[in-house]
Amino acid sequence: MSTDLRHDWTREEVQALFELPFSDLMFRAQSLHRQNFDANKVQLSTLLSIKTGACPEDCGYCPQSVRFNTGLKTEPLMDVDAVLEAAREAKANGAARFCMGAAWRSPKDRDLAKVEDMVKGVKAMGLETCLTLGMLKEHQAQKLADAGLDYYNHNLDTSPEFYGKIITTRTYQDRLDTLQHVRSAGVKVCCGGIVGMGEEKQDRAELLRQLAVMTPHPESVPINNLVQVEGTPLKGAEALHPLEFVRTIAVARILMPKAYVRLSAGRTAMTEELQAMCFMAGANSIFYGEKLLTTSNPQNARDRALFARLGISPEGGSFEPVAEQGQPHADDHEQGCCGHEHSHEAPPAMMAEGCGSATACAE
Repeated sequence: MSTDLRHDWTREEVQALFELPFSDLMFRAQSLHRQNFDANKVQLSTLLSIKTGACPEDCGYCPQSVRFNTGLKTEPLMDVDAVLEAAREAKANGAARFCMGAAWRSPKDRDLAKVEDMVKGVKAMGLETCLTLGMLKEHQAQKLADAGLDYYNHNLDTSPEFYGKIITTRTYQDRLDTLQHVRSAGVKVCCGGIVGMGEEKQDRAELLRQLAVMTPHPESVPINNLVQVEGTPLKGAEALHPLEFVRTIAVARILMPKAYVRLSAGRTAMTEELQAMCFMAGANSIFYGEKLLTTSNPQNARDRALFARLGISPEGGSFEPVAEQGQPHADDHEQGCCGHEHSHEAPPAMMAEGCGSATACAE
């Protein structure tokens, strides 16, 4: 099996991968995964919303849009000290990367100085840093790079063909332009999408192909399974079959064998068996934490128990043993922007991955 990285995948080739017999697809994905990663290690990231709600854009999945009545409380940009306290707590709970998302269409230059201080403070703790702030101009990307930013998250969401059915307030090219600014500044790219929005299989294939023809590939590829929120246009969309979600993970691993493929939104509604299949298909990163700023959330314990049952450990560390936990429930979390989740126990400031670049909500 070739291990050469490719950036010339065709639509027909990617669609053919989706049509492989399930066992053949899983074997191919797992084989490539083992050639590039420790199959029993998973990278842990925690994300904090540093500015929540009041986004002017119309992403159909996002409760942070001012256009939809979802009951989400708007929160201003957090103080630097509060963000650094959340980062310390995340590190203490095993996270290796701390991601900060702000619900802006595009940040204003006057806001960046505060965000740069957040990046510098988190970086000084020994954590990897990630931001998702919406569209960036070239000089803004460079200022964040100079502050020490490691990753910038800005998702494509879906295929170019389906995109206009989900978002009308910014173009696909707008997203690609921001990614180019980030790359040019020397910052690593975190870029993926959302599935389960009513798209067809060919849209999932084309989303992954768009990522796989990038040079280089995104270093992190979050795959979000839509969590439907009352009040958003996508409430009531037909749910994606779990095995089709696993296929999406496996194809992402085959197309981008050296990228971290992250299980993102929708994970708390997945059974342990489904999550285990996703890890077998090549997922090797999760968002971990969903907690109050200084108080552990039960999701932490469930993840630790699942990892123990699967013989998985965090990349670069280990967990303390924990008692067995029950299965997560689908109503434990509500949808955040970009297909991500908010805990009902936590303030809107705490959410899962990428609220901001994947959607208009954090932009």
